[in-house]
Amino acid sequence: MSLTEFAPAKVNLFLHVGRPGADGRHPVCSLVVFANVGDTLEAEPTAVPALAVDGPFADQAGPLADNLVTRALALAETPPMRVLLCKDLPAASGLGGGTADAGAALRLAARLYPEVTTDQIETAARRLGADGLMCLHARPALAEGEGEILSAAPVMPVLPAVLINPGVPSPTGAVYRAYDLSDGAFTADRPDLPDRFMNVAQFVDFQRLQRNDLAAPAIDLAPEIGKALAAVAARGGCLLARMSGSGATVFGLFATPAEAERAAAAVAAERPGWWVRSCLLNADATAA
Repeated sequence: MSLTEFAPAKVNLFLHVGRPGADGRHPVCSLVVFANVGDTLEAEPTAVPALAVDGPFADQAGPLADNLVTRALALAETPPMRVLLCKDLPAASGLGGGTADAGAALRLAARLYPEVTTDQIETAARRLGADGLMCLHARPALAEGEGEILSAAPVMPVLPAVLINPGVPSPTGAVYRAYDLSDGAFTADRPDLPDRFMNVAQFVDFQRLQRNDLAAPAIDLAPEIGKALAAVAARGGCLLARMSGSGATVFGLFATPAEAERAAAAVAAERPGWWVRSCLLNADATAA
């Protein structure tokens, strides 16, 4: 018996970053949602654990023994599985791809093996890092602390969007170091969130008051990110453009899926070397 799980892209709609503590770690506040684009995993029980990778970004998966899928299953001490990962998301792109893959692998383990407990998979997810638990559950959340303290997000509409990755590296560590040397906001402030956003327009009005504190240092290090932001912002119907996480992926929000699809097609035609996708944010991502 083989089962399939979708590993949706994670998008930070805003990212407020405070000053680092004595341990060098930064407090954050971020509203996180998931997209209906991402990687796909297929798994089946086997006598010996195995991982294979294909897809357009398979060459970016790194050593399979150190892949986050392998690490997650080892941390959870699950029975052995043979996993095939189809890598459709660019790696190190600010979309949580590797951690999303690990979350999907843990969900597969729980589905394949009834003896695998919720505590096993959640403990393993937490040990993967601040994004581990949010990518395991793959649902909207407000992330605080270092990203590991999760609370329910407001009720939100589905957000038509375009994701663009210009194909340049944006190493998280380098971006944070540049931020520490900048004149950034240095506050992980939690905005006044309503219980519900009634429509896309209301959410965009709120989002315009928020920020991604890592955007400026990331663009300084990789100016192509700024070009990607400008490209999506210039498309007709774009309501707001932002960078996700520490980059290099940016997103634009649109009023309708049709507008997002037209914008994605236009950017892809102008920049054939970029990764460009229209998508829905806050849809039922794991069912994609």
